[in-house]
Amino acid sequence: MKIIAHRGASGYAPEHTMAAYQLAVEQGADYLEMDLHMTKDGQLIAIHDDTVDRTTNGHGKVNELTLSDIKQLDAGSWFNRRYPEKAKPHYRRQTIPTLAEVIGKYGDSLNYYIEIKTPLPFPEMADELLKVLRLHQLIGRDGARGQVIVESFHTDSLKYLRQKAPELVLIQLGDDPETMNLAKIAQYADGVGPNYLNTKQEFIKNAHTRGLLVHCWTVNNETDMIKLMNWNVDGLFTNYVDKARKHRDGASE
Repeated sequence: MKIIAHRGASGYAPEHTMAAYQLAVEQGADYLEMDLHMTKDGQLIAIHDDTVDRTTNGHGKVNELTLSDIKQLDAGSWFNRRYPEKAKPHYRRQTIPTLAEVIGKYGDSLNYYIEIKTPLPFPEMADELLKVLRLHQLIGRDGARGQVIVESFHTDSLKYLRQKAPELVLIQLGDDPETMNLAKIAQYADGVGPNYLNTKQEFIKNAHTRGLLVHCWTVNNETDMIKLMNWNVDGLFTNYVDKARKHRDGASE
């Protein structure tokens, strides 16, 4: 079972910051998850929302701000205020990283799990993603299949990436597994990413029958982690890599 660090080690550090990613690495995550949005000047940055309001001291839509604008924002102090028991001095003045910054730091020593949050601008966003991945030799002739997984709720984005970079592992996200047409998804994706709250063991079995991976989001309760492991889920997104590691690695000893 792969352990995917949801927005980094976001249970302990401000999400989508280098501090959160580094902690996830230290805790032994199998994949670093990044949500991507594109700035006004065409840069891909790691942020979940389409605005900077929730996780920084700034305001506005990501696609209406330049990278220079965004780099001036404090992306960590909010975490110290909200979770004083987890606060760290170095979380203050954390900035929103670009995709290139994260990959530039860790290179091919890590695995990356990347979500295209919005289909717009399409296909510029997907093309820029492929450009960065190829520049760092994570896909193509020198890339190892599975080192980069791309997820999206948007089927058209996944189909486009399948055509442009067939070596990528693609995951179709969905909230309700009951609405997922596994036969159709198997034609363009390698797996499904359902909300674990709606996922049943039978769904996982059916997906496996069609050769699809199942990566459930976002699993922070240890009882649920154990249940999904027993159901043979292939991976889970979690804010608590250390807790997932404890159960997975303890079970395998």
